[in-house]
Amino acid sequence: MKSLKLIGLALGASIALSSAAFAQDVTVAVAGPMTGGESAFGRQMKNGAEMAVADINAAGGVNGKKLALSVEDDACDPKQARSIAEKIAGAKIPFVAGHYCSSSSIPASEAYADGNVLQITPASTNPKFTDSGLWNVARVCGRDDQQGLVAAQYIAKNYKGKNIAILNDKTTYGKGLADETKKALNKAGVTEKMYESYNKGDKDFNAIVSRLKRDNIDLVYVGGYHQESGLLLRQMRDQGLKTVLMAGDALADKEYASITGPAGEGTLFTFGPDPRNKPTAKKIVEAFKAKNIDPEGYTLYTYAAMQVWSEAAKKAGTTDAKKVMAAIKAGKWDTVIGPIEYDSKGDIKQLDYVVYKWDAKGGYAAISGNGT
Repeated sequence: MKSLKLIGLALGASIALSSAAFAQDVTVAVAGPMTGGESAFGRQMKNGAEMAVADINAAGGVNGKKLALSVEDDACDPKQARSIAEKIAGAKIPFVAGHYCSSSSIPASEAYADGNVLQITPASTNPKFTDSGLWNVARVCGRDDQQGLVAAQYIAKNYKGKNIAILNDKTTYGKGLADETKKALNKAGVTEKMYESYNKGDKDFNAIVSRLKRDNIDLVYVGGYHQESGLLLRQMRDQGLKTVLMAGDALADKEYASITGPAGEGTLFTFGPDPRNKPTAKKIVEAFKAKNIDPEGYTLYTYAAMQVWSEAAKKAGTTDAKKVMAAIKAGKWDTVIGPIEYDSKGDIKQLDYVVYKWDAKGGYAAISGNGT
């Protein structure tokens, strides 16, 4: 009986010690669409954040403390994103890697700023995110006025004299990207024959497809997400339309190919140089593959966001968000996606968008731009 009491006391002491150790951890967060139509990208972000936190902890943590990760789901809903941001700020979490959708990142950023939380988005490309002038925002991806320009240059060069249509899904990301592409196209002397919008979540695109057919559209540029783009592509092919579909970085997930099947062959999209192919990512990519995870899309961008914050926190000697942000903007950071430097707004100075093409086997390769 005495030995059982001793065991109980020892166990209680062990739990108390582990709880005390856990209380010393610094909690950081990743926030994105863990559920809903864009959950494939939430999964990418979660995978990247979890691996980064594990690797940072294995290397000794940050300023003598280990990191704990809080995973938050915004379902790409602006109101839910704002609520999550208030929750993170209330918990005094100093850093969040998030969000995915620009329509989530922008409203959340205001709550983070009020709550002294530093926010680095791996994926939100709308210019308003950093153009707002908030002190606490940065990204490790590019902007829509950059990828829209690259898309427009490709279209103007390869589809000169052809009929072009532009669609958008009315979201902050989709309409923003479509508008930037339209602006750059028009500046290059190309006027689209059709400009239409649809609602995110739509499944029936037959009316739009009929218009594309009527106007003999050679290429349709879609400012929107992979679910609707995939359904639009399938319905175009079902009606015998061979129009090329081109979109932005929201097509950088194999789920697009699972929606389209072999019909997705020839689809074009813009994205940064694939970090999986960079020497800086070789070791991390191998670690992901050992776990049967393909670190596609924004997986490594999320890992990089965690790297930038952790290295800056070490350099600043604190996790205080304002001091860490000052360090971020003053430094140059070696990351899994390559070296990163920031301008005063929180945009990175070096990202060149690339045009990719999907093949019939559900893979994609760069066909134009730097990094090919």
